Amino acid sequence: MARESSFFDLRPSGDEAGALTRLADAAAVVLPYLVALYAYDPFFRPLDAVAVLLGIVLFSFFANALNLYRGFRGVPLLVEIGRVWGAWALTGAVLLILSFAAKQTGSFSRVVVTAWLVGAPTLISAVRGCARLVLASMRARGRNQRYVAIVGVTEIGIHLARRIQETPQLGMRLVGFYDDRTPERLPDVPADAGRLVGTFDEAVQQAKRGEIECVYVALPMRAEARVTELLQGLADTTASVYYVPDFYVFDLLHGRWTLLADVPLISIFETPFYGVDGVVKRIEDIVLGVLAVLVASPVMLATAIAIKLTSKGPVFFKQRRYGLNGEVIEVLKFRSMRTQDDGAVVKQATKNDDRITPVGKFIRRTSVDELPQLFHVVTGSMSLVGPRPHAVAHNEEYRTRIKRYMLRHKVKPGLTGWAQVNGWRGETDTLEKMEKRIEHDLEYIRRWGLLFDLWIIFLTIFGRKVRQNAY
Repeated sequence: MARESSFFDLRPSGDEAGALTRLADAAAVVLPYLVALYAYDPFFRPLDAVAVLLGIVLFSFFANALNLYRGFRGVPLLVEIGRVWGAWALTGAVLLILSFAAKQTGSFSRVVVTAWLVGAPTLISAVRGCARLVLASMRARGRNQRYVAIVGVTEIGIHLARRIQETPQLGMRLVGFYDDRTPERLPDVPADAGRLVGTFDEAVQQAKRGEIECVYVALPMRAEARVTELLQGLADTTASVYYVPDFYVFDLLHGRWTLLADVPLISIFETPFYGVDGVVKRIEDIVLGVLAVLVASPVMLATAIAIKLTSKGPVFFKQRRYGLNGEVIEVLKFRSMRTQDDGAVVKQATKNDDRITPVGKFIRRTSVDELPQLFHVVTGSMSLVGPRPHAVAHNEEYRTRIKRYMLRHKVKPGLTGWAQVNGWRGETDTLEKMEKRIEHDLEYIRRWGLLFDLWIIFLTIFGRKVRQNAY
């Protein structure tokens, strides 16, 4: 018997939901500014309109890059709120730079601006939290639910079922598993995943009766004939059908669907910085890189003077390293040693290395020697966060000894990175140490997100592990 529909079962399409969320976010950006302005200085100027409009546009751009408009099914609330504040932090940074460039910082009230910068993300977070509470309440009463089925008792199918059961905010009610194999050929279905309720034909019949709204086909790719037959049956229903490919065997590096002309493809090894994500990453590097240069300039000047006064040789040291796509770049550092190795053999610094100058020991320990690379970040050959660049000699050595080593060059090298803040920096006197570094570099590429970058920057400044093995 078909499930009865009601007003609360109506679900907006992805585009409609995204538009409503954008509208709510825009209102939440405008309202705190207007309240603060009229409470402190009730006079709205054209300049205020420009500031608010830029705030809406910039937040919408960064929020889109952080996937805040793709629906929150399966995304924890704290993660979503973190993304809201991350997008607003970038919005505020860009607005600050624009106001400096336009020489308009004195035209705005500090009280109003401070109230806006705090109030907008607070209100956006509150609105989104309330929306989740409303939906959670509706779903607890059995409303706004989607009845789903998983076809295929497989490892990936069981994993998907567990995720559905563990995440009630998805608004999905799992009917169960469907499989044609005899019980003795089937793996056991764990109690926390669901239960076997029928065959392929029964899944099709229930979908025709409207008892199943969404079908997840979790059969292996080698079962092409069975999948084709099943899809032909489901094509005579109105159920939404998804294929759950088991690509874990390929160990994907930022795998995603894409198109070549009109041919759908799946990336196996790819950079995360295509399209909007690439623009966001570049804006992040420019905004935070320029601010870092301004803050670090006195330190860099003092370091240059100290090096010049305490040891013979140039202030800066250039070394050839691999950059994006394995292209050789020259990386600038403050000279910390009496030698300047950049040949076929480059000896790494070791503990109590007599090549290190007295000033060099301090600047290496505090990573001040890396600060000139901020100019590479601003000009575009490096990024603020990414895999640390290795000397060309080390690259040629380890690419033959560590699988997937060169995949770290699918992104720009970074001034700091996930490996460094986890303690995997400095001398790699064993193969295991370098393998751990590469493991973290590839994990960074898989997990990349704006909030993840900001977290790594925070750990670089305040973390404890980042200074391990620094000598």
